[in-house]
Amino acid sequence: MKLNPASDHVYFNDGFKCSSISINTNLNESSNADVNGADSGNGSQGSNEFILTDDGKKIIPPTKPMSCAKSWLQEKTRKTFKKKNLHKRIPILRWLPKYNSEDAVGDLVAGITVGLTVIPQALAYSGIAGLPAAYGLYGSFLGCFVYIFLGSCKDVPVGPSAIVALLTFQVAHGSWQKSVLLCLMCGIVEMLMGLFGLGFLIDFVSGPVSSGFTSAVSLIILTSQVKNILGISAKGTTFVEIWTEIIHNIKDIRASDTILGITCIVVLLIMRLLPSCKIGPKEPHLRSKTQNVINKIIWIVGTSRNAILVILCCIMGVLLHSYHEGTPFKVIGYIPQGLPSFALPPTHLSVNETLTGKEETFVDMMRSMGSGLIVIPLISLMENIAICKAFANGKPVDASQELIAIGAANIANSFVQGFPGTGALSRGAVNNASGVRTPLSNIYSGALVIISLIFFTPYFYYIPNATLAAIIIAAVVFMVEVKVVKPMWRAKKSDLLPGLVTFIACLVLPLEMGILIGVGLNVIFILYSAARPKLSTEILTTPGGTEYLMITPDRCIIFPSVDYVRNLVNKQSLRNNVPVVIDASHIYGADFTAATVIESLLRDFASRRQLIFFYNLKPSICALFESLSPTEFVVYYQEQQLDELLKERDYSQDKLQTVGV
Repeated sequence: MKLNPASDHVYFNDGFKCSSISINTNLNESSNADVNGADSGNGSQGSNEFILTDDGKKIIPPTKPMSCAKSWLQEKTRKTFKKKNLHKRIPILRWLPKYNSEDAVGDLVAGITVGLTVIPQALAYSGIAGLPAAYGLYGSFLGCFVYIFLGSCKDVPVGPSAIVALLTFQVAHGSWQKSVLLCLMCGIVEMLMGLFGLGFLIDFVSGPVSSGFTSAVSLIILTSQVKNILGISAKGTTFVEIWTEIIHNIKDIRASDTILGITCIVVLLIMRLLPSCKIGPKEPHLRSKTQNVINKIIWIVGTSRNAILVILCCIMGVLLHSYHEGTPFKVIGYIPQGLPSFALPPTHLSVNETLTGKEETFVDMMRSMGSGLIVIPLISLMENIAICKAFANGKPVDASQELIAIGAANIANSFVQGFPGTGALSRGAVNNASGVRTPLSNIYSGALVIISLIFFTPYFYYIPNATLAAIIIAAVVFMVEVKVVKPMWRAKKSDLLPGLVTFIACLVLPLEMGILIGVGLNVIFILYSAARPKLSTEILTTPGGTEYLMITPDRCIIFPSVDYVRNLVNKQSLRNNVPVVIDASHIYGADFTAATVIESLLRDFASRRQLIFFYNLKPSICALFESLSPTEFVVYYQEQQLDELLKERDYSQDKLQTVGV
């Protein structure tokens, strides 16, 4: 109820009378309180968003830009430094205060175990990236330390991975300068994606596309290492190119490298079975102390198989080395002793440092990286999230926070000449099986890498290339996801298409193009599904005995699907010639284009004098449709209302059928 609008412009709500809250509606008292500067505490307070003038207009009070900026900054600072947000963005604050001796022992054991795994993998994966072995070690320690503070998953050991190493090779083409700069730029992209909450982008890489990509990458990596097993040279970036080179140079095969490589693969595959071997009863509490100790030793030997094999082959290389003839097999060669220098990544390439013989500026280097700056961060996140989900025990995974953590780790690694890295699932499994408790385990694995760089790099000279190739092959051969084909075929055969296309595209084309083709095909499938909703039709009878056609769309009506829906509704309504009811229970969204087509649909029905109603349409969508519908637009929400609506419009079943005839 409105009183004295011209004089005081105050509105009263009759609901105040029924309220239990005491509200002072005496204007004179309120005015007096304002004059005296006292707050009575009983009156309803006005808004400071606008000022109401004498003629009833609302005007926004003038504000100073500096005061607005200051208030915005204060609000952002308050939200940023809330305890909940700090624990979310700096996870170490969440678990460090509760850290105890049991956590320390678990992290120590897991960190040392992972460290023994990461050193041979780093040496091997640098070969996949087309870089000297030292660069794999350079990217395996500083990022680990950064992840301790920002990482949200205890099982993630940051460092080189086979898939990211291969992507690095295809983008940087074996240039260490470009690889290091790529590490910095990928870290920046990952950091920005995480800060802007773009972790959801990983959801656009479906299971079939991910399986096709991973399987293709596994075959390419395996193929790239065949040349080291055979002791020949073979250049190329794609599956087809590498095999063409291998076949062309097969005449140069070296028997010693081949025998050593095949032997190492067999030994690794046998040792892979050791962690699952148990002596004594199946239940641990029924075993004797001796049996438990033996089982633990067997598990450690099986888990550290890569390090054990590298050490044995390195000793063999030292013993067989001759000053005049060298070793009977190819070795990785010289690795600089000591830690790398801390410096900015290269931003310029001289004539002697490029493959083309032309000088490259920072812009040229960035241009040559192309889509790799987007694909590598996404694939890195995909690998990292796979580890988090595998060992999360149902807990939610914050993809954006993982992007921030990986990005910060890669930025740090770029200053010590590392190439892009992420969490590797094989090392994550070892970490989890070793009893890791917190991300602090990364400090021990990183420390082992530093120790190896300072003291043991002279001995790495004698490690055979065939041994490192065997380590890679024995790891990636199990990444080919053949087992997903059968259940996918049973569940939904059409899902095989994007997976198969991604697999073939990644084998024939560069990997970044292959994954983009797979994601693009998936998006097309999603758009087609949105453009062709399912419409179920059924002839029903009202309580009053009148037949009508119920049409039920199974999803929202948006611009790609509206014409399709209109044509189907018209087709079915002409065929049955009865009133039509569109069940809108599943229509949770619509747009302007949908509203214009609904207007056309109503005109179609009005022109042939056929009734159409909407059932259970959400109010927000109802308002959108009503705004553009000049003809009668009727919505009802209870089934018994339909007879009343038909009666109001003098509808007769016999009359309509006669008109239809």
